[in-house]
Amino acid sequence: MGITTEHVTGFVVGLGTSALGVYLYKQNQAKVDDWLRQQGINVPQAGAQDEAKLSLEELTREKERLEDLIAEREMQGKEQPAAQPAPQPAAQA
Repeated sequence: MGITTEHVTGFVVGLGTSALGVYLYKQNQAKVDDWLRQQGINVPQAGAQDEAKLSLEELTREKERLEDLIAEREMQGKEQPAAQPAPQPAAQA
């Protein structure tokens, strides 16, 4: 079964619909994100966060996330064996 014009048409329509969705989301990002937060969905803030304006709960959550990342990196460092140089062949005179 080969690719037909119906496949290509479906792909182009899907690509166009996705592009339109992203465009509309970006135009209304603040409204959509606020609505999602009201529904209980944790949506990260757009742009850089000002840590001074975060609540204690948000700061604690961020601290725990960073501690988890640090622990994960430390474990990865311990799991990787130390790289040893390959033995050099003895030079023959």
